[in-house]
Parts: sequence; C-alpha cells; structure tokens
Amino acid sequence: MEIIQIGALALGVAEVLLARANNVWLYPTGIASILLSMYSLVVAHLYADCLLHLYYLVMSVYGWMYWTSKRNEGGINVTFSSKVEWLIALGVSFGGWLLFYLLLVTFTPSNTPVWDAWVSATGCAGMWLLARRKVENWILLNVSNAFAIPLLIYKDLNILAILTAFLFVVACVGYFDWRKIAYAVR
Repeated sequence: MEIIQIGALALGVAEVLLARANNVWLYPTGIASILLSMYSLVVAHLYADCLLHLYYLVMSVYGWMYWTSKRNEGGINVTFSSKVEWLIALGVSFGGWLLFYLLLVTFTPSNTPVWDAWVSATGCAGMWLLARRKVENWILLNVSNAFAIPLLIYKDLNILAILTAFLFVVACVGYFDWRKIAYAVR
C-alpha cells in the first residue's frame, strides 16, 4: 500500500506544480494520482473522500477537455469568480456536506462521517472552480486540504497526509500567482 501512496504522492506533486504553472498537463498527471489515491482511500474506509476522488477524476477529464477545446480560441483566461459562481460553490460545499454526511451514516460503516463529508464537499466546489480557471479554486481546495490532513493522519494514511500538506502550501502560492494573472487580464 505504501508504494501506491508514494506513486500518488509523486504524481500529485507534479499535478499541483503544473496547476500552479497554469499548465494543462496537470490533468493527465492528476488523473493517474487520483486513481492511485482512490485505492488507498477505499482500503481505509474513507468512502466520501473516495467519492470526492471519483468526482476529481470526472472533473479532471472535463477540465482537460475544456482547457484544450478553447486552445484555438486563445485559451481560457484565469479570472475571479462571479457572485453566481461563488453562490454555486458555497451551495456545493454546504449542500454536499449534508448529502455526503447522510450517505455516509446511512450506507457505510464510516467512523468519521462529518469530517469526511466536509473534506469531500469543499473539494468538489474547489475542483469545479479549478476546471473553470477561477482564482478562488485555491481557497476552497485549501479548506478541503486543511481538514483532510488531520483526517488522513487519523486514518494512518501518513504519505497522503504529507502530499496534502504539500498541496496546501502550493495552493497558497497558486492563489497569489493566479490572482496576479487575473488582475493582469482585467
């Protein structure tokens, strides 16, 4: 299992560095990292987090297609979220939290349903904003990361916790980098 987590770590580091650099290759490396992480999460009974990674997989495919489809049109600019996009992201975060929680307590033996559901819901909202190249994706992904680190340690997934801590730091830098890009586009 550790070798799988190390693979997920290496690919996850590559993914987040490519995201910070605003490089579309973040998606194929991210897809590989997601698949390896999902295996570890299922084994640890972090079902909502596994569903989150399934969502990450779908959004990675969507984001990859979305970014590359706009290449001939000059690409997609990094921009700030509109009020409507923020409301959608907040609705996904809080509504998803409740939905994931109810699913976890009803259908799984999870012993961390509140925490697992929150990590997953905020991650879903952040990933949607990332696919749309919105600056605020980094904020929601870091809310998810901040709660995921202690959860992963609690579940004895220390390598994934290290990856998540690294993602947290890079997301902080990514936020400021993308913010500069968005202000330059205005």
